[in-house]
Amino acid sequence: MEAPLSSWPWQNLGSFKYLLYGPFVAKVMYSRYQEDSIWATWCLHVLILCSLRGFMYQLWSSFSNMLFLTRNRRIIKQGVDFKQIDNEWDWDNFVLLHALMATLACYMLPNLVNLPIWDLSGLVVITILHIVISEPLYYCLHKCFHGSYLFSHYHSLHHSSAIPQPFTAGHATFLEQILLGGVIGIPILGSCLMGYGSVAIIYGYVLVFDFLRCLGHCNFEIIPHQLFLAFPFMKYLLYTPTYHNLHHTEIGTNYCLFMPLFDVLGNTLNPKSWDMHTKTSVESGKNGRVPDFVFLAHVVDMTSALHVPYMFRSFSSTPFSTQLFLIPLLPLSFLAMLVMWLYSKPFLNTFYYLRGYLHQTWVVPRFGFQYFLPFAAQGINKQIEQAILRADRLGVKVISLAALNKNEALNGGGTLFVNKHPNLRVRVVHGNTLTAAVILKEIPNDITEVFLTGATSKLGRAIALYLCTRQVRVLMLTSSTERFQKIQKEAPAEYQKYLVKVTKYQAAKNCKTWIVGKWITPREQNFAPVGAHFHQFVVPPVLPFRSDCTYGDLAAMRLPLDVQGLGSCEYTMERGVVHACHAGGVVHSLEGWKHHEVGAIDVHRIDLVWEAALKHGLKPVSSFRQID
Repeated sequence: MEAPLSSWPWQNLGSFKYLLYGPFVAKVMYSRYQEDSIWATWCLHVLILCSLRGFMYQLWSSFSNMLFLTRNRRIIKQGVDFKQIDNEWDWDNFVLLHALMATLACYMLPNLVNLPIWDLSGLVVITILHIVISEPLYYCLHKCFHGSYLFSHYHSLHHSSAIPQPFTAGHATFLEQILLGGVIGIPILGSCLMGYGSVAIIYGYVLVFDFLRCLGHCNFEIIPHQLFLAFPFMKYLLYTPTYHNLHHTEIGTNYCLFMPLFDVLGNTLNPKSWDMHTKTSVESGKNGRVPDFVFLAHVVDMTSALHVPYMFRSFSSTPFSTQLFLIPLLPLSFLAMLVMWLYSKPFLNTFYYLRGYLHQTWVVPRFGFQYFLPFAAQGINKQIEQAILRADRLGVKVISLAALNKNEALNGGGTLFVNKHPNLRVRVVHGNTLTAAVILKEIPNDITEVFLTGATSKLGRAIALYLCTRQVRVLMLTSSTERFQKIQKEAPAEYQKYLVKVTKYQAAKNCKTWIVGKWITPREQNFAPVGAHFHQFVVPPVLPFRSDCTYGDLAAMRLPLDVQGLGSCEYTMERGVVHACHAGGVVHSLEGWKHHEVGAIDVHRIDLVWEAALKHGLKPVSSFRQID
């Protein structure tokens, strides 16, 4: 049985909870048709303040997830996983609750709605009330909520978040947020009732309160230790992220709201607080742990560029799809593209741990279309080379290249870098061996004929050579006789007859297994017979046009279940699923292989790499889907 006031009244409404802001909007709109607009003005202030509070938390969340800025300042090194993100999904419930509480207070005390814009005396009064009432009240309440009953039935929800994040500050029960609303409201009501209230003071106090709450939960140390060396008394007046993190990791200490002075007075100060803060601050200038494996990705397009944890954490935790709310943000994405093109270098985007090994995703600051601009090729290769050399310098074991970063026309599938730097310690991997394996293992054993586009590409060649040894007839779509014959000669003599050159899509009108390595139009898809299945290794994926056919997704594998700290989806992949070239690098790292995997795919290693992937717990992902 749930404890009283432990759940939210609107918890079953989902996104429809935002309709509760409707009366505020209606009041503001209705005020246009009446003379007395004092109440409408108050409702407008409530809406503006709620928006600013949400924006404050979002900014802190974005900053916290900018690993390229905060990675060396992080206090708890683990990542935020999907479970925590889901648990904190409705972190903003308290904003709505406090808006309703503020409205109730105004109706009970009508004089509160008629306040001046600014009153300097109110700043002193509200500060005194905060220190004298809010700080000790919160300290006592917080300490009480760590008692056996209150903690297990209420406060444990807040502490269930293993990694403090700005949104964690809002992750609490209904009762706790009511009390927090009281802690915030007492100085505001007090200053107003004493005649020193003002609109500016209310805005300022609430936003500073939220700022400090986010600061304490951001999980990276931003306050320099030199501040406390220069002004020792400040460490009793202002807590730090390290200080509050200790409360989450060593429950029973550091209960204060913002001022450690009350932990000193209450004898609940963690003795490690200052030393740990100094250590974290000093070490922020040093490089953190070296990753064991790096996946070198790139941006796909303007909309998917927004699918990153430092934009919207919840959005990045689900497979990417174009949403309407992204449209107003496209100018921001365009601006970011220009800035990255001119000034940026490869940067850290996400990370996770697998069996104690640190895996990171770095991003080459280039968008997909730029890879097809002839004048941009040299600059892109320079960026990729820069990332490889940095990984080599740091001591990374394996770096795997994502789709366009290993384009054959761009750098020969990575051979350019390996040949240019023969003494690389980091292993450069294109991951296409496992990509080929994933595609091939999806093809049923009883298939006798396939149609292959992109047939002379790196992957197309490997797929054709592998299938012909299984006595599968491969219709290779290509206009180049020379390239076809070169591939055909690589096959054992007794299997060369299974490789057939075709030049038109009509040749596959009776073939139900299409392997697409080159983008095909809806018109070209029409040549496939009813019931055909489209396997694919083309970027971007083909548009599913035929309702009487099925379509496969890009080759992918599910990471092992013991992956830790994974909280973002890789492009359109499901949670916990990565592209096969990413998975290929993971397998290369876990196996400890010492060779580079660049250039042409070694067909004889396809089964070996597949078995190694399965051995380490990676699993194939069913990619069959049908459109309605």
